[in-house]
Amino acid sequence: MDTSEIRRRFVAHFERNETVGAHTPVPSASLLLDDPNLLFVNAGMVPFKPYFLGQETPAYDRAVSVQKCVRTPDIEDVGKTTRHGTFFEMCGNFSFGDYFKQGAIELAWELVTKPQSDGGWGFEEGRLYPSILDGDDEALALWKKVTGLPDDRIIRLGPKENYWSMGVPGPGGPCSEILYDRGPAYGPDGDFSAEDRYLEFWNLVFMQDELSAVRSKEDFDISGSLPKRNIDTGMGLERVAFLTQGVENMYEIDVMFPVIEKAMQLTGRRYGADPVDDVRLRVVADHVRSSMMLIADGVTPGNEARGYVLRRLLRRAVRSMRLLGYEDPALPELMPVSRDRMGETYADLHTGWDRISRVAFAEEEAFRKTLQSGTQIFDLAATRVRDAGESRLSGESAFALHDTYGFPIDLTLEMASEAGLGVDEDGFRSLMAEQRERAKADARAKRGQHADTGVYRSILDEHGPTAWLAYETLETESRPLALLQGGAPTASLGHGEVGEIVLDRTPFYAESGGQAADAGIIEFDGGRLEVLDVQRPVRGLVVHQVRVVDGELGSGGDAAVLHARVDPEWRTGARQAHSGTHVVHAALRQVLGPSALQSGSYNRPGYLRLDFGWTTALAPEQVRDIEQVSNEALRADLPVGWQYMTLEEARDWGALALFGETYDNTKVRVVEIGGPWSRELCGGTHVDHASQIGTVVVTGESSVGSGNRRIEAFTGVEGFAYLARERDVVNRLTGLLKTQPDDLVGRVGDLVERLRQSEKELERLRLGQLLAGGAQVAAGADDVHGVKVVAHRVDGAGAGDVRTLALDVRGRLPGDEPAVVVVVGAADGKVSVVAAVNDPARARGLSANDLVRALGPLLGGRGGGKDDVAQGGGSDVARVDEALALVGTMVAETVTGR
Repeated sequence: MDTSEIRRRFVAHFERNETVGAHTPVPSASLLLDDPNLLFVNAGMVPFKPYFLGQETPAYDRAVSVQKCVRTPDIEDVGKTTRHGTFFEMCGNFSFGDYFKQGAIELAWELVTKPQSDGGWGFEEGRLYPSILDGDDEALALWKKVTGLPDDRIIRLGPKENYWSMGVPGPGGPCSEILYDRGPAYGPDGDFSAEDRYLEFWNLVFMQDELSAVRSKEDFDISGSLPKRNIDTGMGLERVAFLTQGVENMYEIDVMFPVIEKAMQLTGRRYGADPVDDVRLRVVADHVRSSMMLIADGVTPGNEARGYVLRRLLRRAVRSMRLLGYEDPALPELMPVSRDRMGETYADLHTGWDRISRVAFAEEEAFRKTLQSGTQIFDLAATRVRDAGESRLSGESAFALHDTYGFPIDLTLEMASEAGLGVDEDGFRSLMAEQRERAKADARAKRGQHADTGVYRSILDEHGPTAWLAYETLETESRPLALLQGGAPTASLGHGEVGEIVLDRTPFYAESGGQAADAGIIEFDGGRLEVLDVQRPVRGLVVHQVRVVDGELGSGGDAAVLHARVDPEWRTGARQAHSGTHVVHAALRQVLGPSALQSGSYNRPGYLRLDFGWTTALAPEQVRDIEQVSNEALRADLPVGWQYMTLEEARDWGALALFGETYDNTKVRVVEIGGPWSRELCGGTHVDHASQIGTVVVTGESSVGSGNRRIEAFTGVEGFAYLARERDVVNRLTGLLKTQPDDLVGRVGDLVERLRQSEKELERLRLGQLLAGGAQVAAGADDVHGVKVVAHRVDGAGAGDVRTLALDVRGRLPGDEPAVVVVVGAADGKVSVVAAVNDPARARGLSANDLVRALGPLLGGRGGGKDDVAQGGGSDVARVDEALALVGTMVAETVTGR
């Protein structure tokens, strides 16, 4: 069976099931979900977490999905094993308080063992081994009842393998796996830890426990039973594919091997002939597919978080092709092959191909340039290591190559090995860990969230979700539910203190969808709070960060009734900016084409920025066109409206679901401006008519990483204020230059050109003056054992002038006699040194490189170069004369051998 048929049969089996009831088919969520603990969706259950945590009530009791997933911790193992891949698809069936262990076991066993002719997968029962958590007698009895298998065919494993939790307090439960015996060629009988022999392909989680603490996979506390028992299963589509297709591993299945075949065609290598080449070919197949799927969901290459993962995948694929001997651009050849196979299921790979290919191919081109410049940097670093008499590249150097030049650590390791050097990997990984921790801390700070959301979940469990009224009103009478400081409950907040308050109802917009949180005040009897930020640390709960401006706030008593009021001017500006973002996005797509899709945004009152996937800078004319189209929409006073519908209906209606946003599968809010001109899924606050935005003034267009651009603009009063400031600048310049506004650019251009010409003339005169003394300097050469030696100091001269003078003086000395010229310049506390040696002097063993390397430490620096010309620098101006005096001594010692 091909992969698409395995997927189809899985969904159909549960969608039409009559034993426990039909399951609702749920389409795959994006790989990017708004979860502070995850870079990517890494399991099929992730989109259902709010249901399992009790934060939301599901619209169905049973569900089935095939979820796109990405896991990157094992990236170094990709290609080396049969089971490690970065992108994969997880098939899952879910029960939310409906059927439990028996139903899950029956459903799984039926699909796995049912003949292919009857719609199943047709696995031979004699090769299947269920596993249970050791001690789960209920699961043991059910497996025996459902399958008829004897005790010795049901494997008992410990909690490390067969207990599931999310790693934090919350739901958990024992697991039960189905393992497939691939035969003795893959490992010894009964060794169930050897996954190549006994391959686990389906995991059934019996979610029944409430965990109060989770210290590790095997160390946790169970506080009681969940009020509702749930089923969460995960079946690896790729694993079932390679088992049913009779191939050796996941890289050889129908949706991946065509990429390997194309790579073989391009490189001339043969899969199966060389284990090292096989690993590289498998890396190519995996990383090309994974990169394509990430770009399709809105990731662009960068140096942090998701962007860095994508960059690493793309560059590992390109590098693997180069190691296989293919030097030309590889992704334009390989990625279309992966698109055609995966596009049978994911149509957006075809509709979004212009954007996907533009991002991927631009990153490969950038990496090809990186390889050139980075290799030169590596060579310099390796030379310094050898010159210092060491044998290992420092962790700092390896990290700089990685962080600044995009060199993967494995590339640095390989090049170091070829150069006979080691690498301080521990130092490198320590710096990487520090960088990751800084990134996580920054992300937490920006989100205004604590790493542990347990306190918020307990508030939600006790009081239920916040009544959020931001769409209906700017003021509410509210009751305080909880008062926090430093992430923990507190009895009161005093004057000037900052803390958090949870209300039963609120008019404040919580930061989301790129829109900044509302500002305003919360008043109580005898006091007032300034609202600094508003967040949703867990879904359904709105938390206000506040500063006590007047009075003292207690958790009860005088604070029993609060008056929450949003600053109306703030909300007006926020509505203008958010609607302006939609307008600019629509204008952008009208000017550049439908592949110019928003990849991120931020808006606050009067200001917006919009990131979009694009690989080249926009021309000034394009920026002007985007601004003009935006303001034409405002002048036309396009109507702004919103309505709720299912996600499927929204997509059919042409609404854009933006990258990285999380949407409810049953109900989404679609905001439209001018009907089909702009339709986007959005939960933000908006104006009623486009003219209320006031104006859109584009202030900049720039790069924010490979394949990603950013537009910034002002709206409303802030837009008019920006134009007024620009007008004032023009008026002042026209007054100074005594010209009209229309002539201003020409006048300024003339002044700049005249200034440039004057600077050139000054430079010519200065250089002429410098070189005019060259003859006198050459005439003052000393004779040291038959060698003409010039050791000259030039105060106020920089590196360029010093080099020019040294070469000029060497050229004035007789070419048939040995000559050495060393010129040292001192300017602004810095020293520059250049040595120039002619051919007869080099024939007597003299080297410019040796001279500069000897003088560098004396001058507080370093340097080097070739035997004829070398240069360096330092910071010890006080020792310039001492260094010059050393030149004659070094020449004498070299030519006399003493």
